[in-house]
Amino acid sequence: MPTESVERERIIKAAYRCLDETGGGGASVSDILRTAGLSTRAFYRHFDSKDDLLLAMFRRDSERMLTELQGAAASAATPVDALRGWIETMLRVPSDKRRRRHVQILSSEGAQRAVGYAAERSRSMVAQEAALAQILHRGLRDGSFPWAEPEADARFIRAVIGQAFEDQMAPTASASAVEAADRVLDFTLRALGAKTPVQAEGPPSR
Repeated sequence: MPTESVERERIIKAAYRCLDETGGGGASVSDILRTAGLSTRAFYRHFDSKDDLLLAMFRRDSERMLTELQGAAASAATPVDALRGWIETMLRVPSDKRRRRHVQILSSEGAQRAVGYAAERSRSMVAQEAALAQILHRGLRDGSFPWAEPEADARFIRAVIGQAFEDQMAPTASASAVEAADRVLDFTLRALGAKTPVQAEGPPSR
């Protein structure tokens, strides 16, 4: 008999498979359990409903992404490198076929109809903004980002990165992930008053 953790993982994997086949919202709990080879009792040991399952899937992927972003920032030697690592890590996701499909499934209309989806997405965005603000505080303290207003700027930077992410998800994306990351970083550094290689030494002027 599979352990509870194995059961849960089988249900989540089956859900991704079924939702992929139905375009993100048409799969029923019965479809998912048939694919997983598990009983209804097994499902309700882990989830209260299909909506609860969708939220758990969204939460797991969001937390994984945040952990990767924080790891990229924490391993960086400077605030500028931390911001670069954050942006590049985020914009590489659409290049990974499996993760790209996960994003498509969990942002589909069907998934968004899940009760609690908006609140779960909002919590994810707030967590990302709080982590970005830590990078900006670090840059403000050491002078890397002299114009930074960490909490306010984190919200706008997260939005800019989010738009670049959506652009990369689009089938018509013209820029590579690296090119997109470079553009976002350049824009963000200029907005924060960060020095660029071509700037003269000395504090930037508004």
